[in-house]
Amino acid sequence: MSDVIGLKVFTDSGDFFGQVEEANLHENRIEGWRIKVGGSVTSLIGGARGVIIPHQFVKAISDVFIINKAALLNPDPESDELSSDM
Repeated sequence: MSDVIGLKVFTDSGDFFGQVEEANLHENRIEGWRIKVGGSVTSLIGGARGVIIPHQFVKAISDVFIINKAALLNPDPESDELSSDM
C-alpha cells in the first residue's frame, strides 16, 4: 500500500491529475483514493485542493495511477474536499 502513496495520477485521456495522498479503507478493502490535485484539472473542480476518487474509477496502478476521466463527473456529495461546481 505504501508503494502507491506519492504516485502521479493521470486521466485515461493523458491529462495530469495530481498525486496519490492516501487510500481510504473500509472493512479491509480499498474504497477510494485521496488525490492531491494539480495540473490543468484544478480549474474543473473549483479550487479544491484534493478529491476522493472511488476505487472503481481506477483503471491501472503501476509506475503511475490511471483513472477514468468520468470520475470527475461523479463527485462524492459527502466529501468536504470536492467541490460540486463543475
